[in-house]
Amino acid sequence: QDMDEEKKLIIQKLATKYNMPLQTVSEIINFQFKFVNKVMSKGKFEAIRLPYFGKFNVHKNRLKYIKEKSEQS
Repeated sequence: QDMDEEKKLIIQKLATKYNMPLQTVSEIINFQFKFVNKVMSKGKFEAIRLPYFGKFNVHKNRLKYIKEKSEQS
């Protein structure tokens, strides 16, 4: 099974379990990742913690590389 199929199956199971519309469950699941994307795309490279899921951040060496590349441009 590919990732999209697994995701759809999880959404279906949660919607059934909690008697919620598929669209609502899908929006709930996708919101946190849209939030992470929005914060990281600002370019400030702040760490983002999603409770019970994990912490997303840019590795310091990668950040150094990005800054050096942008200064060369």
